[in-house]
Amino acid sequence: MAESWTVLKMLSWMTDFFGEKGIDNPRLDAQLMLAQLLGLDRIGLYMQHDRPLDAAELDRLRPLVRRRGQREPLQYLLGEAEFWSLPFKVSPAVLIPRADTEILVEEALKQAGERAGQGSVIDVGTGSGAIAVSLASELAEWRVTAFDISGDALAIAKANAELNHLSQRIDFCQGTLAELPAEKYDLIVSNPPYIDADEWTGLMPEVRDHEPKLALVAANNGLECYQLLAGQAARCLNPGGWLLVEIGYQQGDAVMQLFAAVGLKNVYLRQDYAGQPRVVGGQL
Repeated sequence: MAESWTVLKMLSWMTDFFGEKGIDNPRLDAQLMLAQLLGLDRIGLYMQHDRPLDAAELDRLRPLVRRRGQREPLQYLLGEAEFWSLPFKVSPAVLIPRADTEILVEEALKQAGERAGQGSVIDVGTGSGAIAVSLASELAEWRVTAFDISGDALAIAKANAELNHLSQRIDFCQGTLAELPAEKYDLIVSNPPYIDADEWTGLMPEVRDHEPKLALVAANNGLECYQLLAGQAARCLNPGGWLLVEIGYQQGDAVMQLFAAVGLKNVYLRQDYAGQPRVVGGQL
């Protein structure tokens, strides 16, 4: 007689397996994977802990468990992630939205709140559209532009705007970071590539082996994108407008100096809730 795999037994086995593979939060990963497979929430898993998995469910689960054991990101396996309490579709064409980047959204909303009425913001390197969609959800009177070099990324960003019922509020534009659209904005926000090439091999396998390198690595010790953005601030910002960027934890001083060197004023550094440098802002 074939061995019976109940929900609880499978959760226990997956947790042990993921733990052996060095995965952080192995039990949470097991819960999320199994919950999606069965169309349940995490509470539902335990309410049905003695439910046996049928052959078709086991056949769908096995390759997902194997891929997660090979350190493929959970969000890519699930095809979804949460950011700013909103749902987002993700694939290997885009970075997985991270909670730390919500600090950039907070700062953008803070600066937007200083301007009465309508305004305009461009999210440079939008990827999944997490920042642009989040800002559009909060700034009802603002025009939001999502800008990226990757057509595949923009397709996902458009899908996420539609998923969150914000398609009519966001413009999508493709181009390189070296030449932003010939318009003026009240806010330029960006979580650009900022990892130095020498740091690439030391990254977690989930990042190094699966997330798009184009969206992570930058030349000039990781500062190239900040140089390109700062160099266009005077052309692309309205008077009094802000350039706000996410940074690596060792880049605060260098980026602040870049902003000051191109004439931005009121340059400041914002830490995240773990006390790490996270956002640099400068005003035209």
